Amino acid sequence: MSTRLEHPPRRSRWWAGAALLVALVWLIGAGPLGAFLGRLGEVQTNDPAAFLPDGAESTEVDRIAEDFDRADSVPAVIVLSGDGDLTDARLADAAELVDRIDERPWVAGSVIGPLPGTEDPSVAQIVVPIDNAYDTGDTVEELRALLADEPVDGLQAQVTGPAGYAADLVAAFGGIDSTLLIVAVVAVLVILVAVYRSPLLPILVIVASLLALGLSGALVYVAADLGLISLNGQSQGILFILVVGACTDYALLLVARYREELAAREDVPAAVLAAVRGVTGPVLASGGTVILGLLCLLAADLNSTSSLGPVVAIGVVAAMLAAMTFLPAALALCGRAAFWPTAPHRLRHREGQSMERVLEQHPFWGGIARAVARRPRLLWLSTTALLLAAAVFAPQFTAEGTGQAEVFRTEVEAVDGQETLDRGFGPDSSAAPALVVADADHLDAVVDAAEDTRGVEGAAPVSEPGPPGNEGPVLVEDGRVLIEVDLDAVPETTAAVDTVRDLRENVHAVEGAGALVGGIDATDLDTRETAQRDFVVVVPLVLVVVFLVLIPLLRSLVAPLLLMAVNVLSFATALGVGTLVFDHVLDLPGADPVVPLFAFVFLVALGIDYSIFLMSRAREETLIHGHREGVLRALTVTGGVITSAGVVLAATFAALAVIPLLFLLQLAFLVAFGVLVDALLVRTVLIPALALDVGPRLWWPGRAGRVALPVGRESGTGRDGLGQDAAGRDGSRPAAS
Repeated sequence: MSTRLEHPPRRSRWWAGAALLVALVWLIGAGPLGAFLGRLGEVQTNDPAAFLPDGAESTEVDRIAEDFDRADSVPAVIVLSGDGDLTDARLADAAELVDRIDERPWVAGSVIGPLPGTEDPSVAQIVVPIDNAYDTGDTVEELRALLADEPVDGLQAQVTGPAGYAADLVAAFGGIDSTLLIVAVVAVLVILVAVYRSPLLPILVIVASLLALGLSGALVYVAADLGLISLNGQSQGILFILVVGACTDYALLLVARYREELAAREDVPAAVLAAVRGVTGPVLASGGTVILGLLCLLAADLNSTSSLGPVVAIGVVAAMLAAMTFLPAALALCGRAAFWPTAPHRLRHREGQSMERVLEQHPFWGGIARAVARRPRLLWLSTTALLLAAAVFAPQFTAEGTGQAEVFRTEVEAVDGQETLDRGFGPDSSAAPALVVADADHLDAVVDAAEDTRGVEGAAPVSEPGPPGNEGPVLVEDGRVLIEVDLDAVPETTAAVDTVRDLRENVHAVEGAGALVGGIDATDLDTRETAQRDFVVVVPLVLVVVFLVLIPLLRSLVAPLLLMAVNVLSFATALGVGTLVFDHVLDLPGADPVVPLFAFVFLVALGIDYSIFLMSRAREETLIHGHREGVLRALTVTGGVITSAGVVLAATFAALAVIPLLFLLQLAFLVAFGVLVDALLVRTVLIPALALDVGPRLWWPGRAGRVALPVGRESGTGRDGLGQDAAGRDGSRPAAS
């Protein structure tokens, strides 16, 4: 007797020591790594041209233009404006300002101006070429500080131009380190408190998420610093959101299973082990689906798209590790106290619980299960019709890109300054000529072809530097010339992009010229066309990868096909609703070309998670209770945790909207709405009802579709359609053939 009593304490002490060691390794090892999150800005690249592949035509032109000294600096435009016409005295003061700016080490060449406005004499501009060797964001900040400290009396100064826009874009991403993370964590914490009604458990889950985020931030920093991956602001924002959301989702699944196991056994370590074993398959399948789906982005040509895959995949790996190692260790140390004040107690004969008993323990989800069981065909057909009604608007989603000014959702100095500049110098003040590189021997033919293009105002080659007023000879570098082509259309508009497309067609037709067209509008065109190509390539790849992950998990071919079809429909629904909201409610100017692809990858890879959680549990229950009861049991016992996980992930993605950029607002809405549709409608009604209507064939050719039940067990329906025998008894455990 005494010997039997000694084993549990020794085992508990051993378990406590192991759990404490795992928790300390995470806290001491990964905790300090959180400092790298604040340093990710050091390894970011947010230049729009850098998002394009090296083989893009506009990228090649930018590279060649460096030989013509056209890419050694980026211009910042200082716009001076007053209440009345600028007097000679004020222009003289502005000239003194130019002299002070000219002394700065980051000025490349000479500062130009002040130039009085041609349309409005109350406006003047100063062009400051900023050396590319200096950080543009920091330099513009210093320039704006100089203008604030040494203002021209009576004049407002604003910094715009390419350098101003670049600096404001960097500043917009500056909120990622603090604002975005705080909003996401607070949202998750509020939801977890409501779900668990416990003060300790939400803290454990949040700590696990933050540790995962610290580990992923350090790994991404090192990889980006070594040049193994490319990081930009949008990738960093999505990394933060996905790590917190994914880790919390896995934690919800683990904690829910742990609560079930505590009701079945007295020993806490055994309950933790059983919970980990129970969720390892779904978590690995879920995480593997997300990771492999994201890595499919490596097949994309856009650098901004392909770089997102490995960045976020690192985050998902860290989330899985934290949820499946640190959190179990913390739960083992806390025991039942983690659920205080509603700690679960052991229930006798839990394994033999009837379906009625399961429904009684989960009254809300039991009611949904009863409703699904009564009319499955009607429910899945009506739900599908509802989703299709929204999906019909998906083809109208326009992702043609936007101008620089339309990227920002709040007032920024670069946009305001450009508006003042347009007032003073007319719309042509923002003109950005297309750049054509061609063989010098075919200069005249290329110029003629450019000028014959509809929408082209004129074309002229770049000349060698010379005295003011004297036009020097054409500048030739390595046998090539650079031609500036002025367009009628405003830059970064559909008209300008269409003109560049026609310009390319005309100059490419000049035999032997080897003409290439670049510039801002050419970059927009290449981005749009490459994004369209990426969508066509990546989408089928993601579908195939996710399907191949589902087959071994569910041991079926039919179930994965149905789940994939349903999730594609869910994505189309989100895109259709997004079209209506963006065009008719928010009146947004357009969408980034990569928004549909990003939304698809996240909604299919993440949305399938809830189907995985449901159907993996359904298969487990089917092997014991048969198909019909197995599906209904799975729906009942997983309803709360899957819904909570969906709400958490939707809330974390919605937090992206705090970053004042159009792209992130649209992605936040599409993914958050799509995840809610998946968690609340697709997984709750459509998939269970479809599974019941299809019957055991859903598991073909797997063993779950061949479970043999006692006579009358599977065929009896009773008044609630739950498939029990006439007496409502659960019956004996079936044997699988």
